[in-house]
Amino acid sequence: MVDVTDATFGTAVIERSKEVPVIVDLWAEWCGPCRQLGPILERVVAETNGAVELAKVDVDANPAVAGQFKVQSIPAVYAVRDGAVVDGFLGALPEQQVREFVGKLVPTVEQTEVDRLLEAGDEASLRAALELDGSDDRVVLALAELLAGSGASPEAEQLLERLPDSPERRRVAALVRVGHAPGGSELDARLGALLEQVASDDDARREFVDLLELLDEDARADWRRQLSARLF
Repeated sequence: MVDVTDATFGTAVIERSKEVPVIVDLWAEWCGPCRQLGPILERVVAETNGAVELAKVDVDANPAVAGQFKVQSIPAVYAVRDGAVVDGFLGALPEQQVREFVGKLVPTVEQTEVDRLLEAGDEASLRAALELDGSDDRVVLALAELLAGSGASPEAEQLLERLPDSPERRRVAALVRVGHAPGGSELDARLGALLEQVASDDDARREFVDLLELLDEDARADWRRQLSARLF
């Protein structure tokens, strides 16, 4: 268990949740139900032996975190995994329901194996992870990106069709279309050359837009401004 503040929330919850599920308990000293729920949460999470972690946030002392969760009543409990809220509840639940809530976050043996294969990152490992859990978007995206880089575009496109829209999906889809991922000065040089053609060449414009997806946000914004200046 860790007490989290406005200043430490990003590291202690968002970043940490990319390694292990984090339960955020939003409470206050004056809240009677919070005092009933708190010890139950602490005990049940402790029994996971580190598979799930608990972050407690005093909403009176940390209004920024409370505002981020749009808290209107407490206790409010949220489960965060991979930087996003995946579950939650309001009020002081009985211990059995708390156990069910926490239990859903404890990684299964299968999930642990998927994580290991995903970390390995080679094609054989990613295909094995996909066999274990074909619904894991991380695995689908990683395999699609690997295949795109190796020239297996049709299969990569089929995998991307299984994913919801997201910045990462758009980036890999762009990689599939351009066929490779030029980096650094090579990418800048290619964008510069395409910029001279975008006003009159539809193919150049499409490639330019695809390459933008491979950039970080600041660089993308700069090149978009240059593109707008050429087109308008």
